[in-house]
Amino acid sequence: MLAIVNAAAVAYRGVIPGDRWHEPYMPEAELREEIAAGVEFWGLDTDDGLIGVMGVQPVRDVDLIRHAYVRPDRQRHGVGAELLEYLRARSPRRLLVGTWAAATWAIAFYQRHGFELLPPQRAAELLRTYWTIPQRQVETSVVLERR
Repeated sequence: MLAIVNAAAVAYRGVIPGDRWHEPYMPEAELREEIAAGVEFWGLDTDDGLIGVMGVQPVRDVDLIRHAYVRPDRQRHGVGAELLEYLRARSPRRLLVGTWAAATWAIAFYQRHGFELLPPQRAAELLRTYWTIPQRQVETSVVLERR
């Protein structure tokens, strides 16, 4: 799972603010912290092995889509869409996803799948309410919602 996250996250290098990029993008300790905080990961496993992962985290009255990554050689083949639809079908609650404002490809992906990009002020409010992230990440992120 870590190999997929870190390989796919390379797309953020040079796109997101330099002070938010680090190597590896997600260290093992951070993954363990995310799981301990309630992020439940799902993956798509094929004859070619694990090719994509996506987490969901129930927080208060919403479910957050967390850490959605597809192995680079399998991107643009419907893996992310399949994982997202699986998690969406399992969640009767409002879904929120946060991503980097500069990650236009991620924003477009969620919009194609019925998520609405929220205004910046509302996004900042939701990021402070439902996520545990530094203020700098709040300033450089967006939130999309699907009811």
